[in-house]
Amino acid sequence: MPSPFYAASHEAFKLHCRKIIDEELREPAEAGEVSGEMPSHDIWKMMGRKGLLAARIGVACMKDLPSGITLPGNLSPDEFDYFHEMICHEEIARLATPGYNDGLGAGFWIGLPPVIKFAQPQVREHVTPAVLLGDKRICLSITEPYTGSDVAGIKTTATKTADGKHYVINGCKKWITNGEFADYFVTAVRTGGKGMKGVSMILVERTDDLSTKHLTAAYSKSAGTSLVMYEGVKVPVENLLGEENKGFSIIVSNFNHERWIILTTVQQYCRNCLQEAIKWLNQRQAFGKSLTQQPVLRYKLGQAIAAVEASHAWLESVTHQMNSMSYEDQNAKLGGMIALLKYETTRTATLVCDNCVQLLGGRAVTRHGMGKVIQRFNMAYKIFSVYGGSEEIMADLGVRQAMRNMDPHARM
Repeated sequence: MPSPFYAASHEAFKLHCRKIIDEELREPAEAGEVSGEMPSHDIWKMMGRKGLLAARIGVACMKDLPSGITLPGNLSPDEFDYFHEMICHEEIARLATPGYNDGLGAGFWIGLPPVIKFAQPQVREHVTPAVLLGDKRICLSITEPYTGSDVAGIKTTATKTADGKHYVINGCKKWITNGEFADYFVTAVRTGGKGMKGVSMILVERTDDLSTKHLTAAYSKSAGTSLVMYEGVKVPVENLLGEENKGFSIIVSNFNHERWIILTTVQQYCRNCLQEAIKWLNQRQAFGKSLTQQPVLRYKLGQAIAAVEASHAWLESVTHQMNSMSYEDQNAKLGGMIALLKYETTRTATLVCDNCVQLLGGRAVTRHGMGKVIQRFNMAYKIFSVYGGSEEIMADLGVRQAMRNMDPHARM
């Protein structure tokens, strides 16, 4: 269909992404989703050199793309925009392996941007190329067992040594995606008093004093979700991101991009399920006719399709706004809108899973066979309504931001 958002470069980029993913990732993704085996380091290096890792970070890394990386479709970094990035996330989500897909970089695409934007030049120049090439792996380490969404309440501490040259970090993080195999941990720590004004962000390299333990979530173990324990981890003060006690603003600035990626991925998972449901209804015969001839089943299908199409139209509109705004303007103006879109997307996923399970019946709750795509997403969809901000917090944030500039004296 004609669109004002996509040009020839987007189509070429999409087709090349799809070719790489089908040839290099589909087989190990399918196997890993079942076995729980995490993506190998060789797969990460392949993704790095073929431009998939850089494409998932997006515009933020295109000005200083390291040598050895070729973007899909031979796209020039200068041409790259948020629609190219959106396409890359969608194509990877077409694998329909939610756990393994997160193992391919859910920690990476939220962990590297703070380094690119806020690390000291010598740290950024050392870490970023190695991570974009896939030689090193990174994750974001914020959530704690007893704080959850209350980021301002974190208890992990970073205390300066007597000579002022290092921080010593002690504490525990939980539900850290890609933490099991990461080399770097972008970590939220308490360097000051209580609340958000005492939070800092520090880049921590894995050492013997940093240990990880696997956590089994609702989806495949291949995501590499982990508990991360810091026991006297010594980190150079140069690894501080931004300013001391001002890390909360870094965390908040990272949320928009994170949530945008999550909702882009979830919308593609919904499409995967609907494609399977349509094919099943078309081939399945019951009571002497195809299931597509049953009005109540067409209603369930139409209800889900309409919700997905509406959410995706909103996503394209938001992505266009991102293309038209500076990073600072995005943070100031799009936070509430992206939060509401994430809420709407995960609510849509709930509807899609509910309807598709009903449409496929027993096959949709069986791990193998024709209903496995729906079964996998049905096991995973609630994860996405929690991480990156729960639905309740997303809806509240959207309303609060919408009312921020409202006339307090407005009356009917």
